Amino acid sequence: MVNSNAQFTYQATRISTATKEQLLLITYDIGIKACNMAENAMLGKISGSPDYDIANREIIRAQEVIRELMVTLNREKGGEMADKLVQLYEYMHQRLVEANMKKEPDNIREVRGMLEELKQTWEAALVQLLKEYQAAHPDDKDLQNAVAEVEGRKPAASVPSAPVTPAVKAPVAAVKNAKAGSFTLAG
Repeated sequence: MVNSNAQFTYQATRISTATKEQLLLITYDIGIKACNMAENAMLGKISGSPDYDIANREIIRAQEVIRELMVTLNREKGGEMADKLVQLYEYMHQRLVEANMKKEPDNIREVRGMLEELKQTWEAALVQLLKEYQAAHPDDKDLQNAVAEVEGRKPAASVPSAPVTPAVKAPVAAVKNAKAGSFTLAG
């Protein structure tokens, strides 16, 4: 019970202190994990035989994630891109409905793959933004070290530099955490 409470507290803190970029990645991770659980339950990998109750619960969780992704899109600012994302999310939602009705794990696998690809795309966009910010601030050693860490390179020796501003900390933290894979939440 103590471990469960500690895990809940950790997750609640992580979510309450996350940037909007981190929240997006957390949301994708929840959907991906739900799809994994649903597929495994449907294939009998959890209890040795198909468990459609667990599969149903996890499919519904993945559908909720997709609905959340749809309603949080800013369609006015996003324009055609946001409209295309809504269409993709609607397709994914429908595939999960069919998976639940027909007990079809391939549909779940398809949706999980799409969620993983979208998450990777957002991570790459965050890395690109971080690099652009770095190019505009070439003397910021903290930023250079953060980019090096995200790219898997060894950070340069610590050299005193100007303090990293909150505007830099958020994307650096979002990209660092995204690449570290630290957004997987327990269901």
